[in-house]
Amino acid sequence: MNSTCWKRSFVDAGYIFYPSFASDRVNEILGNLERVIEETVPTMPPEHVFYEDKTDKSTLKQLQHLHVYDEYFGKLMTEGPFRELAATLLGEPVVCENMQYFNKPPGIGQPTPAHQDGYYFKLDPPQALTMWLALEPVDAENGCVRYVPKSHLAGMRPHGLTGTLGFSQGITDFSTADEESEVAFPAQPGDLLAHHALTIHRAEGNESQTRTRRALGLIYYGKSANVDQAARERYQSELKEELTRSDKI
Repeated sequence: MNSTCWKRSFVDAGYIFYPSFASDRVNEILGNLERVIEETVPTMPPEHVFYEDKTDKSTLKQLQHLHVYDEYFGKLMTEGPFRELAATLLGEPVVCENMQYFNKPPGIGQPTPAHQDGYYFKLDPPQALTMWLALEPVDAENGCVRYVPKSHLAGMRPHGLTGTLGFSQGITDFSTADEESEVAFPAQPGDLLAHHALTIHRAEGNESQTRTRRALGLIYYGKSANVDQAARERYQSELKEELTRSDKI
């Protein structure tokens, strides 16, 4: 599929699935993740490092702003195919906003509530996307991503507190009709998903007792998107206060 077809699919459905996008880089990425977890994570602020159980370092579930803390991940985000694809899909130059590591540890990885990333971004217009790169096999058992097709065309839905660490806000009126229209995306290492900032998505928890569910997330803003800085800072402050009060960080 050429770039025009990828963009058409993205605009129409609100997401794309790109098999084997980075299959040749998965082992390299995993090796560098292991290095960062060992060497860099202990120096990162608690609001950028989330654990399912903060007393157990083996339950690491999310890292924020990898591209800021490590040169390898900085180059991965800012140079090459990920950024190029993001610009193609959004139809304009892009700004590199965030690179995240996601995991759902075996047996305890929690569900990701239905949400729209744009609620967190505070953009006008909401011209942004998130990429999700599978780093190991992902299926229904260990929590594959599920999208509601064309949901990006209906605007922002109401959100409220979820209590889920790393995904503090979820759609409050997510319905049976939404769930019945979902498309699930099992993935192999190197497969890429990309979705618009308004596309509704979620994932089940990890029910496997032996398998992790590791992935890399990359967030790009279109150049035309303007950040409501006051709203962004207010949300971040409220979130940090809530996480501290609930003893999650």
